[in-house]
Amino acid sequence: MIEESLAVPFTTTVLGVEVSVIGVDLAEDGRVVARCVRGAARQDIGVLDLPLPESAPEGSQRIEGYRYWVR
Repeated sequence: MIEESLAVPFTTTVLGVEVSVIGVDLAEDGRVVARCVRGAARQDIGVLDLPLPESAPEGSQRIEGYRYWVR
């Protein structure tokens, strides 16, 4: 549901570094992860830990709903 409704790509800051979120996927361990890129570097970050930008992209309310449901 998150993947279908989240408008990607969008830019956010992770640990002080600007990254582009290019998609959302399910990791092998069952976590929902955001696929992030910066140049040639790629990193999956759990959506529970993903800081959303102030101008949140369309569909980000699904991430907030997931965070609420998990906690």
